Amino acid sequence: MCIKKIIKKIISNKNIAINLQKIVLNLHTQTYNLSGILASSVNDGIHPKHRIIKYKEWFTDHIEKGWVVLDVGCNTGMMPEVISKKAKFVYGIELEEKYIKEAIRKRAKDNIKFICADAIAYDYSKLQAIDCVTLSNVLEHIEDRVEFLVKLIQQIRWNNNKRFLIRVPMIDREWIVIYKKELGLEYRLDRTHFTEYTFIQFKNELNKVKIDILNYYIRFGEIYAVCEAK
Repeated sequence: MCIKKIIKKIISNKNIAINLQKIVLNLHTQTYNLSGILASSVNDGIHPKHRIIKYKEWFTDHIEKGWVVLDVGCNTGMMPEVISKKAKFVYGIELEEKYIKEAIRKRAKDNIKFICADAIAYDYSKLQAIDCVTLSNVLEHIEDRVEFLVKLIQQIRWNNNKRFLIRVPMIDREWIVIYKKELGLEYRLDRTHFTEYTFIQFKNELNKVKIDILNYYIRFGEIYAVCEAK
């Protein structure tokens, strides 16, 4: 009997197929994560998604000259560095001290201030008046997102419009993601995600805190939204 027929006979057994399916789907998740690590290593520590997705360019395109911007979850400071080329001033807040140290070492500028603090607990009233808050793949890492957004709206001293630029991952980016969730397998892009969105979920969550979506588009399984709080 040829190999193909043997394999077909094996997987035609439902119990065997169920067990094999779990193994293969778990491998799918692991190889996806490993692909990112290897791609970063090959590209001198920089993930190629920065070049391919061009998300920093989207944020910069929606910021006006003279604005003061607050970038929440700035990591190693790449977003504040790019935004600072156009904005008047940029605050970058990040919980991990090692990332802030790297940001200060590599990306310190006169019009950037890096803050090492928990974005959920930080007192934003300390900052100068803000024109825009950027949240690039941040909301999904926060458990009580409604409370967090309300705090931002209420604590920040706003200049004019209460503008938000938001990028979040979508759970319905591929059928296989939904299928993994149905089977109780790990499906998230990152284990620290409390949620991954459908567009309706995202819109409803913002409605709870009276944030309107002015315009949006979807690319590479992510929502990019220009928003404004009432």
